[in-house]
Amino acid sequence: MIDSSTENLPLRSRDLHEPLERTAHRALLHVVGVTHGDLGKPLVAIVNSWNEVVPGHIHLRALGELVKQGVREAGGIPLEFDTIALCDGLAQGHVGMGFSLPSREAIADTVEIMLEGHRFDAAVMLSSCDKIEPGHLMAALRVNIPTVMLTGGPMEGGRYKEHSEITLSTMREFAGQVKIGKLTREELTEIEKAALPGPGSCSMMGTANTMGCLIEALGMSPTGCGTMLAVDPRRPALAREAGRLVLECLRSSLTPLKIVTRQAIENAMAVDMALGGSTNSVLHLLAIAHEADIPLELDEFDAVARRVPHLCNVKPSGQYSVGRMDEAGGLPALMQELRAFLHLDALTVTGKTLGENIAGATVSNRELIRPLSDPLFPQGSLAILRGGLAPDGAVVKQTGVRFKSMLTHRGPARVFENMEEAVRAVMGDAIRPGDVVVVRYEGPKGGPGMREMHQITSIMVGMGLDEHCGLVTDGRFSGSTRGPCIGHVSPEAVEGGPIALVQDGDLIEYDIPNRRLDLLVAADELARRGAAWKPPKRELKGILARYACLAESASKGAILREPIGW
Repeated sequence: MIDSSTENLPLRSRDLHEPLERTAHRALLHVVGVTHGDLGKPLVAIVNSWNEVVPGHIHLRALGELVKQGVREAGGIPLEFDTIALCDGLAQGHVGMGFSLPSREAIADTVEIMLEGHRFDAAVMLSSCDKIEPGHLMAALRVNIPTVMLTGGPMEGGRYKEHSEITLSTMREFAGQVKIGKLTREELTEIEKAALPGPGSCSMMGTANTMGCLIEALGMSPTGCGTMLAVDPRRPALAREAGRLVLECLRSSLTPLKIVTRQAIENAMAVDMALGGSTNSVLHLLAIAHEADIPLELDEFDAVARRVPHLCNVKPSGQYSVGRMDEAGGLPALMQELRAFLHLDALTVTGKTLGENIAGATVSNRELIRPLSDPLFPQGSLAILRGGLAPDGAVVKQTGVRFKSMLTHRGPARVFENMEEAVRAVMGDAIRPGDVVVVRYEGPKGGPGMREMHQITSIMVGMGLDEHCGLVTDGRFSGSTRGPCIGHVSPEAVEGGPIALVQDGDLIEYDIPNRRLDLLVAADELARRGAAWKPPKRELKGILARYACLAESASKGAILREPIGW
């Protein structure tokens, strides 16, 4: 029997079964379990990124079943399909990382294809990890059918003997500690066996958890979803609620473009700065804003950072895992603290405003979520630098700089054409105190794919080099990166940006408080080098070739260019 609350809705799925000539369509639907009596009920896509490869996704299959239960209870017909999901942790340090950022666009494209090709009326998207969450949201904005996002939640912090709150970034830094004799290889092996206790996205405020929180701040997921542990006993009920909620969004015609507004984007940026979020959030919010047709400039992130302080004492910039933040009140409590910086009247998928969603939330641990009057850092976590080395901007996580003496630095460049060269130099003790490591041809076009430089940064932190050395790259970083690491340098090297002209020994100067990144080389010398520069020859094929042709600058979110004239 058709629910009276949906029978008069302009359902897209009627394209599949209402005209008489759609007899083949109806027969195909019957094969997948849609009965004749179901025809006319809303067809709801369960977009799941479950797989057996990625720890952040291994629990999503069971949650998907609960979402489907909620959809059925609310009068809809759920049909599930999976999307690809790359683990950035497993893709680190080799050619696989070049496929990570392009996977965001591939995910968005394939979800769009499935939703449009099968005329779904609504969708619940289960996602976790770095590129999947923004990829799902980008597709939701393109198709603009009622959508609820259910992010998978963080992993618990690890523990082994005297080591606690172990995260994936901690594990990488342990490699540097073995190099300098602080740990034995045998000790490291035992830590590896015990460090990561179960499913969920890596337990620090890396890109996955940053985006899970920002999706909630944007209003696209149920309240409390962003910081709730993957194994939290409340999560199954939240999954069922997501299934019921999407039908309410359908009945009230509440679509993603009504939720992801300019005000919502500004809310997300403010939350990002207070969280100590990943530098990758800049790429993703720029891409999300683009899909929503909302103008957003790189410098707007810096303007927010100057107003909104860093409040969350969460790794990698702080002491605790994300799950501990949830115990302190989670994202609703943080947003209560940030009320003065938020648009509280912004709509959310709950059918309520953001202000209504967080009403009554309180902070139970001020060590984890600091008050505005006593922040961890007086500005937000991210800073946008400009100058002779980055005319179009660069991004740094200023709260991740452990040694405040390194917030400003001048030193000679040590130039490497890719990350592997830089890693070999660091592991070979070829980097001297004061050096500025420059890793180039790792941008969106140049990589191609804009690989994370987390392998080199983690080793440098583990060896203590971040106390004396900086790093500058046109690549990007993991959300778990610490140290004076400046990325997203634009224009990138392959486009002839100034970073392509740096030579060993050139002085590089950065000043994070004053937002400067400069190459101290005379203009006439740079002009001479520029006249002689030629882009490196590359043999590319497949998705990386297409991405290299179409990718925009990191300053524009590394989105794919729209075809000219369309």
